[in-house]
Amino acid sequence: MPFHFRLLGKDKMALYSFIHSLSTNFGTSIFEPVAKFLASLNFVKAETQQTAGSQISNEAQRVIQSIMDDLSRAATTPNKIKEIKDIRAVCSRGKINTVKPTKVDLKLVSNNETIYLIDIKTAKPNAGAFKEFKRTLLEWVATTLADHPNAKIQTLIAIPYNPYEPKPYHRWTMRGMLDLDNELKVAEGFWDFLGGCGTYTELLDCFERAGLELRPEIDDYFLRFNNI
Repeated sequence: MPFHFRLLGKDKMALYSFIHSLSTNFGTSIFEPVAKFLASLNFVKAETQQTAGSQISNEAQRVIQSIMDDLSRAATTPNKIKEIKDIRAVCSRGKINTVKPTKVDLKLVSNNETIYLIDIKTAKPNAGAFKEFKRTLLEWVATTLADHPNAKIQTLIAIPYNPYEPKPYHRWTMRGMLDLDNELKVAEGFWDFLGGCGTYTELLDCFERAGLELRPEIDDYFLRFNNI
């Protein structure tokens, strides 16, 4: 990044690269395993990087495309309960196709046998991303129901923290695509869903204690860039 190096200096770029790498890896290296552990305390099953299914009916694909078309042109508003009902009605109809859907970041099974398939996302997805997120959630429903037509299924987008705190998380781009009450969990709503009330606050405290304990090592690491 020659322009960045000349503008900011190699020391600032080294620090930027380190922090950017840390933020990028938080999802798979920290958020997923922590979420799995917390969920294992309250759910019957908690697994990461799972496959929702490998088959989908062409009738379910047709219904999904119809839902996406209607949402894209604002002919309807998101209604996850109805969308699941519509997909369930056709989950075994027509030709069954083999597919390879996006991996599920976190799969949970509750005490009442409800299956939760969760996609953990960065805090600021761009506008076009929500459309693909929605399609992924619907495809997970369809592939799950293709194998288990009577399964109780819910698919969710989870955003681990709110970058606008203390203001509410507000992304106008998702309002017309996601059912905000049934398809989205952000920050406290996500972590407390996994581990119970107060989990989010306790988790932040854990990170703070870890940071204090590791502060000498962190400071020593950054010192190496001072003379670059």
